[in-house]
Amino acid sequence: MSALLARRGRGFTLIELLVAIALLGLMALMSWRGLDGMERAQQQTEQRGDALLVLQAALGQWSTDLDAVLALPHTTPIDWDGQVLRLTRRSSAGGGAGALVVAWSRREVGGTAQWLRWQSPPVATRGDWQSAWDQAAVWARSPGAAERQGEVALLPLTGWQIYYFRGNAWSNPLSSRGAPATPEGVPASTALKPLLLVPDGIRLELDLGTNGALAGRLTQDWVNPLNGGGKS
Repeated sequence: MSALLARRGRGFTLIELLVAIALLGLMALMSWRGLDGMERAQQQTEQRGDALLVLQAALGQWSTDLDAVLALPHTTPIDWDGQVLRLTRRSSAGGGAGALVVAWSRREVGGTAQWLRWQSPPVATRGDWQSAWDQAAVWARSPGAAERQGEVALLPLTGWQIYYFRGNAWSNPLSSRGAPATPEGVPASTALKPLLLVPDGIRLELDLGTNGALAGRLTQDWVNPLNGGGKS
């Protein structure tokens, strides 16, 4: 008992103080790592949430464009050449605001491959439409300052592919199977009506890559509201 009282009177030894300081430092380090991990997890969650909102907005615009496709006489309502999807759609202004030519493509912007959307000013004549249609093709490959004025970069994209639904099957639009069939009794040399050029459905496949807030492959199907699609 007297030895214990004597030890308490002397206080802590240097070794005991060093051990206590080391333990406090270890606890502080563990606490900092825990807080740092929580902060990084919060940042990743916010980044993923923001990326999801951008993706949802882009897919919403994609569906809106397809729902508004116009099959006007002597025009092409929709066309996919492997790099750019061009379509003729109603103007969102409605009424007599004319039509719009819209294009979707993937191109490098600022060193990053981006999914892009381009929109022309309203067109009221076939000449205006043809000019906008040709400009959309130029925009997808080698855009100048004039073509870039109508583009919006949506999100990073590693790759993308489009399939048409015709004849009860999905197929590549560039293949013979993906081309519209000539109706019975109509000579093959006769030009197809614009409405027949719009497929029953369109499948969009986006490759989001392996890095970034979003990753993997996403598939979205669109059913032509006029033709009904007929797919399961």
